Amino acid sequence: MASYSSRVRTDIERWTASGLIDASTAEALRRDVEANDRRSLSFGAILAMMAALLFGAAILIFVAANWEALPRPVRVGALFVVIFIGYVGGAVLKNRDHPAIGEALWIVAAAAFGGGIALVGQMYHLTGDESSAVLTWCAGTALAAVLLRSGPLTVAATGIADGWLVMSLLGGFKLFGQMEFPHLFVAIAVVLFALSYWTRSRAARHLILLSLIAYVGLYAMDRDVLQIAFALVAVSAGLFAAAVFVPEPVENVVRLGGRLPVHALIGFLTGMAMIQFTFADETGADSGFAMASAVALAGIAAAIVLAGRESRGLRWIAYIGFAFELVLIYLVTMQSMLGTAGFFLAAAIILAILAFAIIRIEKRWAVPAAKGA
Repeated sequence: MASYSSRVRTDIERWTASGLIDASTAEALRRDVEANDRRSLSFGAILAMMAALLFGAAILIFVAANWEALPRPVRVGALFVVIFIGYVGGAVLKNRDHPAIGEALWIVAAAAFGGGIALVGQMYHLTGDESSAVLTWCAGTALAAVLLRSGPLTVAATGIADGWLVMSLLGGFKLFGQMEFPHLFVAIAVVLFALSYWTRSRAARHLILLSLIAYVGLYAMDRDVLQIAFALVAVSAGLFAAAVFVPEPVENVVRLGGRLPVHALIGFLTGMAMIQFTFADETGADSGFAMASAVALAGIAAAIVLAGRESRGLRWIAYIGFAFELVLIYLVTMQSMLGTAGFFLAAAIILAILAFAIIRIEKRWAVPAAKGA
């Protein structure tokens, strides 16, 4: 697949040949593409980042392997040296126009900080549980992200928070109903989402939204599935509508590069799947499962119509969701093959009519655009 810069250069050539832009404009666009392309990660920078991560892992493993043979002051000193070199060395390299290596060293320092918490707690037999240690690790990484204004550290803190959520639910091999649900994760997610604006980390915001969807799904498994699933569907549909019909104000708030509809569609499909599984035992034409399936398919079609043209990611999510719906409907209603065939036939006719209407509308839109060009 061609890179973004290659595609833009091809488009510039096509625009110039078509007379849409003049030669001076084309040259200015080429210079801008080249300038921004040089600031992107090169293959060498990626290898350097991987080497730094492996080097940091080697140091931690060496210290852990020789932990008992090292005196306590040496142990603590080694941890502080790794953390100091990671953060300070990363800052120096980033200021010297080596951002990839600098960020990699910061990740190494954050990993060393987490390993240090565990090793020091073990060494001095400190009281506390693993959950508190992971929260401390997350807070320390988030603080480093604030001080260094680092997007990758913000993503790392979010990943640690996700790990804490999973560990809190599965720690000690307890079932959901035997423990208090970790609602603290919502507060952590809100803080990290606010922090991502300061560190300019769009990737962290994407990860946080996906994590919140997973949190709601896990909470629904622990509590009343239907009420929470309906709430997730309603909120997701509302966010999707806001992102589609008033995109600029919404984007000014969330700053997701116009991809809020993708997250909203994922939330919608997650909620509808939970509703469908709840009504899976009902297979009649007027059953809750049939109605939920129809709503899910209609939602997928509406998402493609309203936002699919502008987002390839949304189209792929919609296609995957559509395939999942077909498989689920078949598995649930396979005992009544005639009913399944009738449902698929009705859905196919509706989608065919919808596709015909969309094609006609797109053709009507394309004609004025071509005349204007």
